[in-house]
Amino acid sequence: MAGKLIRSRAPVRVDFAGGWTDVSDFCRETAGYVVNAAINIYSFVTISEEKIPDPGTDPTLQERGVVDQKGITLYSSDFDLYIQAKTIRDLEYDGNIDLVKAAVRQLGVDEGFSLITQSIAPPGSGLGTSASMGVALLAALNRYADRHLLAYELAEEASRIEREELGILGGKQDHYASAMGSISFLEFRGEQVRSSKLNVSRNVILELEKNLVLCYTGQSRLSGEVHARVKERFENKDEFTVGAIEEMKQIASDMKSALLNENMKDFAELLSRNWDCQKRLHPSVTNETIETIFSAATENGAIGGKACGAGGGGCVLFYCRPEREHQVRRALEKEGAMIIDFNIDFFGSETWEVAH
Repeated sequence: MAGKLIRSRAPVRVDFAGGWTDVSDFCRETAGYVVNAAINIYSFVTISEEKIPDPGTDPTLQERGVVDQKGITLYSSDFDLYIQAKTIRDLEYDGNIDLVKAAVRQLGVDEGFSLITQSIAPPGSGLGTSASMGVALLAALNRYADRHLLAYELAEEASRIEREELGILGGKQDHYASAMGSISFLEFRGEQVRSSKLNVSRNVILELEKNLVLCYTGQSRLSGEVHARVKERFENKDEFTVGAIEEMKQIASDMKSALLNENMKDFAELLSRNWDCQKRLHPSVTNETIETIFSAATENGAIGGKACGAGGGGCVLFYCRPEREHQVRRALEKEGAMIIDFNIDFFGSETWEVAH
């Protein structure tokens, strides 16, 4: 009889306003506010009691050393990277899929199994891909171990692994979006988080899905590097950095009201105001490629926009004038950007068991 086959998926997110105020360094003394939306671009995890793939079906795996049917096998389809270990204690952090290793080690699952990961988002996209993968990993591993975690518990544990176990700088908004889905308003006070799904109208959802254009600049970036630079400025009480973070909090609060009141013009303007604040944090938040893409978009009908995540590369999001989104898309493609189609995800992380 075949063993268990568990799958999970967790969405990435687009951040509309307030990013950076979710980082504990910035919201320790005062609250931070974020508005974001989970989207239907996913990280996937598969766990099986059997080895996947079976070395007998792929002779090249024999040459690559993936032949032991005992212990733990990890495979990243994004990097075509296999790692094998007899026990979780043999999984060492060395810069190769450390997030996967950390999730397996933290859960303490030690019997033989295979785990496969796949991310649909481009690398360094600024869409919270590592958080999405972390949530998907924990969801699948807990299901495999017959444990149940609530959505907020998945978000907190995934964030803890990144920040404390792996020392990656960043906030928690990504993890909550991946675990819970929907369009959310999040409040941060130090390590405390309050997540509220915004009860926006169906009209607002449809307008967002029609008029938002998401593109990948083609430039991958490491958010931790940008975070470190901004953190240094904040700790040195740089007036531009501190002022920008305070302003982004208010922008997030105003954006919440704009969405609830179906005021899409204000929503678009607030996107751009948030981007202006982001650029005041540190020069590395933008670059020539991003500025060229912004110029092309605004000249062809975009009325609001911002870089996703920490900026410095990755993805850029635009809100377009009605019936002009097709022109914006063409202009962005002409500049070499890749358009990423999406819809809002309302389910968050999901796990299921496959009969096989």
